[in-house]
Amino acid sequence: MNNDILIVNEKILIGKRKAEHEEYEYVKYEITPRKDFNQCYIAIYEIPPKKANYPYHYHKSNTEVFYIISGRGIVKTAKGDRGIQQGDIIVCPPCEDGAHKIINTSESETLKYIDFDTTNSPDILHYPDSDKVGIILHNESSTFFKTSDKVNYYEGE
Repeated sequence: MNNDILIVNEKILIGKRKAEHEEYEYVKYEITPRKDFNQCYIAIYEIPPKKANYPYHYHKSNTEVFYIISGRGIVKTAKGDRGIQQGDIIVCPPCEDGAHKIINTSESETLKYIDFDTTNSPDILHYPDSDKVGIILHNESSTFFKTSDKVNYYEGE
């Protein structure tokens, strides 16, 4: 863990592009590398036009906060889609009503935002659209399951 005050200029951050699925693509600039910080994760994201960065999900243990730096889009929520734009701050609490998915709806402009996350571990993520559950252990692993794979507590004992 890092105990020093961190001052980082955005211009020196190195982006990591991820595009493993047709609907999802982003470039992420880590401000607080996960290996060095255990209570707060901060990153800048750039989402290309007509893309999202992550599937619709919610956390059981962690709050996510997004500040829109530039661009426009929508955030899919449990209560419907809501337009987002430069200057908006979105707070997603750790519960079903905090479910979210950020989508860049522009034809030509990148959607850029800063993401502030708590990093309580373990965290359970739910993906309502795909009926999945994820278990995240900070700095260790991520495992995903279909909820239809539920078994009885004593099965296999």
